[in-house]
Formats: sequence, structure tokens, C-alpha cells
Amino acid sequence: MKLQQLYSYTRQAIDDYHMIEEGDKIAVGISGGKDSLTLFYALSGLRRFYPKKFELIAISVDLGYDNFDLGGVKKLCEELNVPYYIVPTKISEILSKECKKSSPCSLCAKLRKGAFNDKALELGCNKIAYAHHLDDVVETMLLSLIFEGRFSCFSPKTFLDKTNLTVIRPLIYVTEANVIGFRNKYQLPVVNNPCAFDGYTQREYAKNLVRQIHKEHPGAKQRMFHAIQTGSIPGWSTLKGDNADE
Repeated sequence: MKLQQLYSYTRQAIDDYHMIEEGDKIAVGISGGKDSLTLFYALSGLRRFYPKKFELIAISVDLGYDNFDLGGVKKLCEELNVPYYIVPTKISEILSKECKKSSPCSLCAKLRKGAFNDKALELGCNKIAYAHHLDDVVETMLLSLIFEGRFSCFSPKTFLDKTNLTVIRPLIYVTEANVIGFRNKYQLPVVNNPCAFDGYTQREYAKNLVRQIHKEHPGAKQRMFHAIQTGSIPGWSTLKGDNADE
């Protein structure tokens, strides 16, 4: 995927769901993975020509692992002229004590989001951007359907009452294949995930399931995404058209 395509998909999602308003200060959470770096590239570029002017900052939450090198991310932020903040934590230490027999993913996500949100508020942000893409949307819906018995999913834009922050997800029209192509084409400084549980989660199960369904029934992933767009899930009713990439 070329940069202009990324801008197009991202801007369409932002416009369809009114994610950005004049004067917003948006924090992008950069984990070091391909998704967050792709989102960061998209929003840093959109600043130059999007009709509603907004500020952008980048935040990484350091979980405390020894082999978590964010040097490449810092250099990219400098090149794109975006302020970058690293939040040091002891989350890895907490997880090793609290989750010796079970998966720490839920607790880890809660602690990471808390640290990220606190830093965003400290820096005066009113919005935070997550890098969930089209595949994440479909996988989340399937996880809810299989394990909770509900047709549900996170919404493109969510207001958090406790913090007064608004979460936006500008990559919802971008497929994971697009992200992988963009990472390879632009040589993003991806940081290897040091977590021992990476790849052994329910999310990974859903990812493999979607991949298998789409392989056996081409177009199934886009049809599932369309069902989310046009169904009764809160937050998805403002769609102006079908923009999912085939």
C-alpha cells in the first residue's frame, strides 16, 4: 500500500465518523508494532492538509522489559516532527507476580491503557488514537460472538466518561494486508514484542479463524465487516458508504 492510499482510507474513516474536530490535540499510542506505526504515519501526514487543524503527539508505554528498544521509533518521530514521550512503567514486573498461571493479557492491556491515558491527559490531549484496523474489527466481533454470545464490537469513536477522552480508530478501513505492505514498502522501525504470551491468545485464534474463512470463502472478511457497519452495533450507524478495501 502506498502512502496516498493510506491517507485516503484514513481520511475517509475520519470523515465518515467525525473523528477529528478543529483544535483537537491527539495522542497516538505507539507500541512499536506495525499497526501503531502505520497509524502514526497516516496522522502525521494528514496534519498538513486536513481541513480541520489538529495537534499530534506520540506516546509509548515502556512495559519494563530489558530488550525493548524504541530508538528507531524516536528517530521516526524526530523525522516527522512529532513530539514523542516514553512512559516508563514496571508492568512486566507486576505481570510476572500476578499472572503466574494464567494469561496476563487482560491485566496488561488495562495497565497499559491507564498509563497511556494518564500521560495523554497530562499533556493536554482531548483525543487518543488506537491502531485497530479492519481485521481487528472483524476478529473482535467473532470473539464476542463465540465467547460472549453477542453480536458486538468496539466502535470507530468512543467517549470515555471517566477521563473525558475520546478514542478514535482511523484505520478501520485498512486491512492487515495493507498494513504489512506499507510496513515493508516504507521500512517502518518495528520493535519486536518481548512478551512471552505474544501469539498465544484468543485474539490470535480469531485471526487464524478469519484467515481460514476468508481463504475458503473469498470476500467473507469484507462481508463480515459490512455486517458490522450496517447492523445494530452502537457507534457504527454514521456510515456514508462502503469503503472497505477488497
